[in-house]
Amino acid sequence: MATAVETGSEPRTPSPPMSLPIASLLGAVYVVAAVAGVFYAVPSIWKDSISPLFGAFTFVNVAVRLAVQIAVAGGLLWFGRKLLGDTPPKGIRGGIFLMIAFAGIIFFLWRWAALSVDGTAGLIFSGLVAAFLLYFAVRFFTGRTGERWMVGLEEQGWFHGNTYKRSLGQKVRRLTILGILIIGGTGVYSLMFQGLLPETWKLAMPFELPAITVLSDAQYAIPLLFLAATLWVAFRAVNVPTFAEFLIATEAEMNKVSWTSKRRLAQDTVVVLTTTLILTLFLLVVDLFWGWLLSRSVVGVLPPPATGKKADQAGQQAKW
Repeated sequence: MATAVETGSEPRTPSPPMSLPIASLLGAVYVVAAVAGVFYAVPSIWKDSISPLFGAFTFVNVAVRLAVQIAVAGGLLWFGRKLLGDTPPKGIRGGIFLMIAFAGIIFFLWRWAALSVDGTAGLIFSGLVAAFLLYFAVRFFTGRTGERWMVGLEEQGWFHGNTYKRSLGQKVRRLTILGILIIGGTGVYSLMFQGLLPETWKLAMPFELPAITVLSDAQYAIPLLFLAATLWVAFRAVNVPTFAEFLIATEAEMNKVSWTSKRRLAQDTVVVLTTTLILTLFLLVVDLFWGWLLSRSVVGVLPPPATGKKADQAGQQAKW
């Protein structure tokens, strides 16, 4: 009797997960490319192809371009999250941040070294500085210390949108967010309306290299970046577990305080002001009395007050 046997597929060996330093490096490259696309490629293409269509409507042109940049940034962010997958390596967000931070530090230190020394000596000196920094960065990210930093930085919660005990400590959290927004908003206001921002942010390069255009519309892009960073810090600060627990405990202790009534507060204020006025008058009378008594000729502790011609002569002597 013949029986049908179902052919089973051979078990496949799962591919090993990508190491955290490599995944962080690829993520950092993607983030830098996305930022360059949003803040350099889009404005350049817009200026050459779209801006002439708006003519004299400068405000509308800038507003529409900013909307397009925000839409492109949102699309790149969505695509980047898709690339991470459902189970990204633990610590990759912190690793991406550290990679970009180290790259910026290395670039600016190399630029400083190259601009500090002229000629061939500057080329050699800046090359040695860059080589040392790159070696240190590779050793750091491939070692246990770098992995611990990347994982620890991500576990603090700065790079995801999750909330922590959202229903607790709402009043103190909202006041904290308001305080951070006020500080950041005043800084953005000062940058925008005090003329501190250039129209285009350029970096001079050493060895006769062409200048690098960092932001083509710095007077608009930098305030928006600072505003976005302020909003993110305000949201994430109250959801970092350690700080959130402190705010929750603070509100719990404040709820235990017995607050006085409005009428009692007014009465206590009147009592404090009246007592302060009485003490002020008392000290004034005491000061005048002791000044008068100690300046008498019988006591002779203080010199007698000058009057008439003596006062005029004392004033002339003090003038000369």
